[in-house]
Amino acid sequence: MTGFLRLTLLILALSACAPRASLVIVPGAVGIGTPYTIFVGSTRERDPTKKALRYTERGPLGYLSYDVSVPPNRQPGEVRTARRRGADVQRDFVATAANRYATPQTFRGAVHQALKARPKARGNVIVYVHGYNNTIADAVFRLAQLTHDLKIDDLPVSYTWPSAENPLAYAYDRDSALFARDGLEQFLEEVSQSGARTITIVGHSMGSLVVMETLRQMAIRGDRKVLPKLNGVILMSPDLDVDLFRTQAKRIGNLPQPFIIFTSSRDKALRLSARLTGLPARLGNLPDVEAVADLDVTLIDVSSFQSGGLDHFVAAENPALLKILGQVGAVDAAFGTDNAGRAGLLPGTILTVRSATSIILSPVSALAGN
Repeated sequence: MTGFLRLTLLILALSACAPRASLVIVPGAVGIGTPYTIFVGSTRERDPTKKALRYTERGPLGYLSYDVSVPPNRQPGEVRTARRRGADVQRDFVATAANRYATPQTFRGAVHQALKARPKARGNVIVYVHGYNNTIADAVFRLAQLTHDLKIDDLPVSYTWPSAENPLAYAYDRDSALFARDGLEQFLEEVSQSGARTITIVGHSMGSLVVMETLRQMAIRGDRKVLPKLNGVILMSPDLDVDLFRTQAKRIGNLPQPFIIFTSSRDKALRLSARLTGLPARLGNLPDVEAVADLDVTLIDVSSFQSGGLDHFVAAENPALLKILGQVGAVDAAFGTDNAGRAGLLPGTILTVRSATSIILSPVSALAGN
């Protein structure tokens, strides 16, 4: 058996062992866990051929929100969800309520009120774009987990695009990521008009393709509503061709700052993705900063940390790494707009190559930093 075939079978086996999350509504969980309201823009529609509630079809942009309970009995980075036996509200992420907004105006009004009710946000919004093989629940619960574990004060907002929710449907998801560009652009405009002072965008895996393509087309169009409000872009384990990223970045021009890319050589999912394309690496598993050294970006190498399974979302799942990021004030302090000082806020080996900065984090440097 070839190494490529072994890697493919391993990833499919690991994916099959990790069932996708479902949005279980448990009103009785109110008051048990820590509550968060996650606002959602969705270009997904329900598959009419399936009995289960699978929102895998492509559709127009819709607006929702979910009240999520982050359970009290869990480890940082852990997102456990309810199975068929029912929800354990002490350990499982659940939704306690769901809302659908009939018009963009009602959605903007709800976001505006939420910003007023969250003074610590100071008008800042964080928009999370999920990756390949994700359900709506995966996206919503992951953003709630990140908000909770990193103590993020910004208002959490998620954009969910029509993934097939199937590890074998990579091509469908990649086409859906391109389909989702216009929806994300429209959604960002609505968030901007809701009273948001600044917007930080976080893309994971294939969601990074959605983010970069959207920013590219907004720059070409000469957007003046959203781009000036961007307070930074964070790409986590981006499943993105390096040459494509460079072309997108050049077309965008001045990249939003800070522009952070989390990378890991341990990422098995990106290793397979790279092999499928016949290239040595994806953006999210670059061995060093040289390939993007002429761009104003910061690479944070987390290869020394593991999360188990595919190691495809280490920055969100590894408790030690979450502790590092949380101790520097989550996204706000470590990824602020002061380019000269931000590198020193994270413990690790720091390299500057032309316009780019590389930070290689390790558990040893983390202990030294503490």
